[in-house]
Amino acid sequence: MESVIGMINEFDTIAAIATAVSNAGIGIIRISGSEAMEILVKIFEPYNKKADVYQLENHRIYYGNIKDGEEVVDECIVLIMKGPHSYTKEDVVEIDCHGGVTVVYKVLNLVLKNGARAAEPGEFTKRAFLNGRMDLSQAEAVMDVIQAKNEYALRSSMDQLRGSVQKAIRDIREKLIYHIAYIESALDDPEHFDLTDYPQELQKIVEKESENISELLKTADDGRMIQEGIKTVILGKPNAGKSSLLNFLVGEDRAIVTEIAGTTRDILEEYISLNGITLRVIDTAGIRETEDVVEKIGVGKAKQMAENADLILYVVDSSLPLDDNDREIMELLSGRKSIAIYNKTDLEAAVDIEELKEKTGSPVIPVSVVEETGISQLEDEIKRMFFHGELSFNDEVYITNARHKAALEESKESLKLVMDSIAMGMSEDFFSIDLMNAYESLGSIVGESVGEDLVNEIFSKFCVGK
Repeated sequence: MESVIGMINEFDTIAAIATAVSNAGIGIIRISGSEAMEILVKIFEPYNKKADVYQLENHRIYYGNIKDGEEVVDECIVLIMKGPHSYTKEDVVEIDCHGGVTVVYKVLNLVLKNGARAAEPGEFTKRAFLNGRMDLSQAEAVMDVIQAKNEYALRSSMDQLRGSVQKAIRDIREKLIYHIAYIESALDDPEHFDLTDYPQELQKIVEKESENISELLKTADDGRMIQEGIKTVILGKPNAGKSSLLNFLVGEDRAIVTEIAGTTRDILEEYISLNGITLRVIDTAGIRETEDVVEKIGVGKAKQMAENADLILYVVDSSLPLDDNDREIMELLSGRKSIAIYNKTDLEAAVDIEELKEKTGSPVIPVSVVEETGISQLEDEIKRMFFHGELSFNDEVYITNARHKAALEESKESLKLVMDSIAMGMSEDFFSIDLMNAYESLGSIVGESVGEDLVNEIFSKFCVGK
């Protein structure tokens, strides 16, 4: 890591637009690197013309003009953040100008003309990581904060940005590296280290740390749903009210609703937020026996989507008796988390709620899209079903990143090999190999044992300017 950090000071000074490129009240151009202040000197004239730009104080805001020679490009304010007390730990300058697309690009091009180069996606955060300001899990959390779809995703990402994952991983790694070093020392100097009862002692440590990893892995499914949304598939017979339910949840007419059975034939996907929880809702074709070739494909897609769903919302038209199509849908619910939507409660009931509960084995929520009732009960049931009624961010660390989950699984498997070696009475050098593999797998999460290609791939997914 030190060699990489040493190289970062030789990098070019970079610049990018850090705000959305659109007509807005303000636009921000960010500059980072050893020549940031020199570039500012060439283009910025403080309102107090007697001020020496080189002497502008750190962590101060200055008002003035951006100039291209004698031409005033825009009036602006300039923020000075000199390294190492900046986001990248390099000298950073931010120019806040008017937010018109033309003026923002004109200021950026002026910065590039005077010595900066255009930043690559995520390069500011990449430099923050390479310069040791944050570890890789925190750097990834930066993008998660930007992309957070709901309050819970934002809170989880902010916890990771503050180091919740970093601390959990480093606590485990500290235990492992101690015993790796102990074994290596004992093998090099057997006269001063007694390993007679050591395997039994090591087994207790490995079991405990393996359990800690398992606890982190248990949060991965919740973490994925917090970050990406609960994959929710709406199933039901034609005209049960599936598309009307989707439109009601979204708050606008996204799906076509008619009295003609079989109107929905393809998959329609929308993200909605219910009381801070994001649902990735998928409306599907009504399930029924049909000779229509296109509708039959839609029914097949609906069944396929149900197999991979986190949650199935089974919409039942309560004004019509259950039939063979309903029984086919109920078979799809077996072994899956599902909620029966007892729809059209504004009409005379032909389906008994208790009978529906018994046949589906699912909670039943009475809903009327016409009267706009039942959604709050649905919200409460989803939260209870997936998050035991609430999400706590006091002490809980949520694993929301698929890369982190894979690394944890690899480290757990390596610790299992250690326990297998102890059970088989193998020599201590076998313990050390697998302990080191677990240590390095965990290190990939915080960026202490990752290759350049992986780092580049991670930051390539960031937006330019961050």
